[in-house]
Amino acid sequence: MVDEKRVAFVTGGSRGIGRAIAVRLAKDGFNIAITYVKDDKSAEEVVEEVKKHGVDALAIKCDVSKYHEVEKAVEKVIEEFGSIDVVVNNAGITKDNLILKMEEEEWDQVIDVNLKGAFNVIKFASKYMIKKRKGKIINISSVVGLMGNVGQANYAASKAGIIGLTKSVAKELASRGITVNAVAPGFIETDMTNVLKEDIKEAMLKSIPLKRAGKPEEVAEVVAFLASSASDYITGQVINVDGGMVM
Repeated sequence: MVDEKRVAFVTGGSRGIGRAIAVRLAKDGFNIAITYVKDDKSAEEVVEEVKKHGVDALAIKCDVSKYHEVEKAVEKVIEEFGSIDVVVNNAGITKDNLILKMEEEEWDQVIDVNLKGAFNVIKFASKYMIKKRKGKIINISSVVGLMGNVGQANYAASKAGIIGLTKSVAKELASRGITVNAVAPGFIETDMTNVLKEDIKEAMLKSIPLKRAGKPEEVAEVVAFLASSASDYITGQVINVDGGMVM
């Protein structure tokens, strides 16, 4: 079904920050397409929640690190909705370990999903934006990409890479009316952070001037701004959502 509503494509949209972004953009009237890897039930729950806001939704099982899977996923969104107006590269994983103990596979998996995945999506989605001479690409980085973190060399490298990717693609696509920005969340309450030991959580909270963790919805609000016409003159930027952790 082709709909005249704007369309947002959110990777890793079945839980956490991705889910919050999908729901928030639905409130702004976007038809929503999300990708997910494993959890069919969670993905369908997001679809149903999104539809409550009077828009249509689609969940696509897709490993963003796989070049041709992403190509097919983007084609599916175009087939279903007719366009892609906003891309949110949110899919990400962690495989934490100290550099001397880190296995090659742990490095490769994180780089492939977090960084190559964003490249894959931009590669295939941007050509449809270029045809319309309009679009917004929003990449989810992390404050870890700005400051580093012990035991997360792979994750920090992938998220720093996202920032470099954002700025480079912003320069390439600006003449086509497409903006490209990054959002760098800090310590946000998600499944990924809930598994941390209490002493680690406490240490992180002490480093945050606002003295609390962020909520996925607070990241989603910044993404919604970047997806709106209010941000039309902003491109190549990194916006931290971190309670002041990085200043």
